[in-house]
Amino acid sequence: MGYIDQHLAQGERVIQRAYLHWIIFVWPAIFALHAIMGLATPTSTPGFVLAIIFLAVLTGALALLNYYTSEFALTDRRLIAKTGIISRKSVELLLAKVESIQVDQSVLGRLLGYGTITVVGTGGGRTPFRRIADPMTFRAEAQRLIDTTAEPLQTAPRIAEAR
Repeated sequence: MGYIDQHLAQGERVIQRAYLHWIIFVWPAIFALHAIMGLATPTSTPGFVLAIIFLAVLTGALALLNYYTSEFALTDRRLIAKTGIISRKSVELLLAKVESIQVDQSVLGRLLGYGTITVVGTGGGRTPFRRIADPMTFRAEAQRLIDTTAEPLQTAPRIAEAR
């Protein structure tokens, strides 16, 4: 049971979850390919190949840890996000207090389907979450939920002008 499931309020339900994109595993894969090429080349220096293998394992382990310790969810009441295990960063924001959800995507991010979601609360706090898979769907669902839970705007009563 993850952080989000443990911190749901009574009767609260998860509407949508978001995850980190597989792009976080690109550098470990590049290091692993270099290590394989180094092992296949008879003139490679063993120390260099060992260093590349170490980098592949280290960056791969960190990427896996990051992937499995990051949680993002939209419930019927709030937006919840948690990253990290030792150094933890969490955001729990009521949907009524969300001012905007911004999505930033590079060209590569648009092609591969990942981006940065930045949540802005009514207090002005900006919280970015990088390399989120399918950020546009997450934002659209958040906006739909915010629209359905928002109270209609009350118009101020007109004051009769004195003549």
